[in-house]
Amino acid sequence: MDTDELLSRFAVALGIGLLIGLERGWRTRSHQPGRRAAGLRTFAISGLLGGVVGGLALAVGGATTAGGGLVIGIALAAFAAMVTVFCLEENRADKTFSATTAIAAVVTFALGIYALLGDVRVAAAAAVVTAALLALREVLHGWLATLTWPELRSGLILLAMTFIVLPLLHDDPVGPFGGVNPREIWLIAIVLAGISFLGYAAVKYLGERRGVLLAAAAGGLVSSTAVTLANARRAAAGEGTSQLLAAGVALATVVSFARVLAIVAALKPELLVLLAPPLAAAAAVAIGFASIWIFRHASADSGRTDVTFRNPFGFWSVIGLALTMGVIILAGRILHESFGSAGAIIGGAALGLFDVDVVTVSMTQLVPQSLSVRDGTFAILTAVAANMLSKLIIGAGLGGGRFAGNLALMSVVTAAAGAAALWMALRFAAIG
Repeated sequence: MDTDELLSRFAVALGIGLLIGLERGWRTRSHQPGRRAAGLRTFAISGLLGGVVGGLALAVGGATTAGGGLVIGIALAAFAAMVTVFCLEENRADKTFSATTAIAAVVTFALGIYALLGDVRVAAAAAVVTAALLALREVLHGWLATLTWPELRSGLILLAMTFIVLPLLHDDPVGPFGGVNPREIWLIAIVLAGISFLGYAAVKYLGERRGVLLAAAAGGLVSSTAVTLANARRAAAGEGTSQLLAAGVALATVVSFARVLAIVAALKPELLVLLAPPLAAAAAVAIGFASIWIFRHASADSGRTDVTFRNPFGFWSVIGLALTMGVIILAGRILHESFGSAGAIIGGAALGLFDVDVVTVSMTQLVPQSLSVRDGTFAILTAVAANMLSKLIIGAGLGGGRFAGNLALMSVVTAAAGAAALWMALRFAAIG
């Protein structure tokens, strides 16, 4: 390591100490001199001292050698012991219990060492995260005070589904006719649970109106079906007005239409001649319904009391729906394999009940070798229509009442507008 790089790494180590020390010093700025264990200067020197230890370890062979490891271990233990003693005395004088300053000082010292021996970008990023966590003490404590046991439990379940179970699942199809990928099905379950949890959190912290609409728009980027499932469950439980929840489904549907058009534009733009008009017309109608429902909610339900929530998501209902999706996906592949290219539309309808993106990508790969532009467009639109039908079934089966009626009305008018636009496109577009 040349002198210029060594100096720049020492500068990063000093900067790490200054950054974390700035937050610590600002928080204790009202203390009289001599009444605090560590401030801006102490943290700055701690970062620089860590850099010196890293430089010594580098001089004796590096962190991976016995000598370098011994230098780092002894220095880190001695520094931690010294800081702990001073912070303990500070706690006794102030009659408080806090290990934050001691931990922050040790982290500063360790990051100073890493700035000399590792990736300076990682060291700097870790310092920024540390300073941010220290600065957000009141925000984090306030959030923790409002956290309920069902929310914590659901969050832990979602994390376990993502970081424990998912890596253990095989990423290869199981079963006949191409089978079903267990990892993909579990990802579907994670998406369903995640969108439901997102909607719950958005409504709780942003209010019913903004929360429902934001969660629906964000959820539509992943799965409009999952948004429909979550909103239907909340409509049945009385966790929000039926019109606003239906408006959320409408927005998620619009986002799903845009997602299909984006995929086609990237993979097979020639399909847009027939595909864009019906989807654009359907999206315009869905936006219209969403706007009307949002306006009616704002005028008629301004006096509503706060929404009472159940759990963020139902674990077993999510798993059950994901398994059902797996069965339908397998059925769609069986139909496609059994009927060949003629079964593309039938398979698209079956697969589209839950996953339009899979059908869209598949059909773009079959055009024009196996399917014409017209047939490929029909297969994708059939999948979109089937997905609309599945959302209607979910709304009627789980949401019921006015929520189901609103979805039925939107679905019929949206389908009619899309069909009319498709007829016009077929009539005037010169495509065989």
